[in-house]
Amino acid sequence: MSRVLLVRRLGRLAYLPAMALMEDLVRRRKAGEIPDTLLVLEHEPVITCPPRSPSELLLADPQTLRRRGIEVHPTSRGGLITYHGPGQLVAYPILDLRPDRCDLHRYLRDLEEVILRVLARLGIQGTRRPGLTGVWVGTEKVAALGVRVSRWITSHGLALNVGMDLTGFDNIIPCGLRGAGLTSCSRLAGRPVEVDEVASLLVPILGQVFERVPREEEPLQPD
Repeated sequence: MSRVLLVRRLGRLAYLPAMALMEDLVRRRKAGEIPDTLLVLEHEPVITCPPRSPSELLLADPQTLRRRGIEVHPTSRGGLITYHGPGQLVAYPILDLRPDRCDLHRYLRDLEEVILRVLARLGIQGTRRPGLTGVWVGTEKVAALGVRVSRWITSHGLALNVGMDLTGFDNIIPCGLRGAGLTSCSRLAGRPVEVDEVASLLVPILGQVFERVPREEEPLQPD
């Protein structure tokens, strides 16, 4: 049976406030206080470093990054170092995978399937690469995954390069893949592609893949 997926569109948000919101929602989802929830947003420029990401994957010192307007923060997700910035669509599904989806490998493949279907709607043929997570077009990576699952409640999620300035990735070795190319939906489609356009594709597709019924959060009404 399909379940409700509450969709919250946050616009552009710095990393730490987004993490505080996500962690509060995860706590509330574990307590059964809220339904499955999807956060859709863009981040201000930030490099995020999971616990097992080697320090040598960061190529610039903190002072240089501050001059470039890029924050650096640790993160509790899996995976390795990555960069987020405006023009990149970030989606954080907060889902209870119980009772029938308690399989981390399947969850990662399902997130990739969401991205592949979104790209197809844009006329772009994405692919998986054996042994790696994320989505590629040819030899270039267009989307990355980094997730956390606790008591089968998911957090963090996916990042799809829509129309972002890819030079932010020059400060790191993205996902530890030396020499790997990066691309974006705009570059692949040969036209400017907006984050809102791609978000409007992603929400229903994610609902289909995970058998949820998306319901947009009601905007707050003024007193």
